[in-house]
Amino acid sequence: MIGKLNHVGVATPSIEASVKMYREMLGATEFSETFSMPEQGVWVCFVNLPNSQIELIEPYGDNSPITAFLEKNPKGGQHHVCFEVPDILAARDDMRAKGATVLGTGEPRIGAHGVPVIFVHPKDMGGVLVELMEIPKGTH
Repeated sequence: MIGKLNHVGVATPSIEASVKMYREMLGATEFSETFSMPEQGVWVCFVNLPNSQIELIEPYGDNSPITAFLEKNPKGGQHHVCFEVPDILAARDDMRAKGATVLGTGEPRIGAHGVPVIFVHPKDMGGVLVELMEIPKGTH
């Protein structure tokens, strides 16, 4: 069921500062434009790596779901890992059948890559928030 690691989500109080750090400290050279996802409550910027991506997420508005995370981790930190799956509804149903908690309404929403995603509660995933995303068409 699980496919390749698509990205690691990193919450940050400042995408601009994080981009500078990835560029200056680690030598990253490829970054997406920063864009807003008001429906998700985040600003997003991808650090493009040879084998994956880092998804930098900064709060968008006062009701951002990552605000509480940043209150506990003021400098930011790893927020989630994202794996690709061939069929998001099948993955959701499989997670539920195995007793995992799918966050939100359980209905997939459109993620930063423009494809359906779900999140699985960390208590069911060894303490890690897991995002499952449907494989973007034309990428495999």
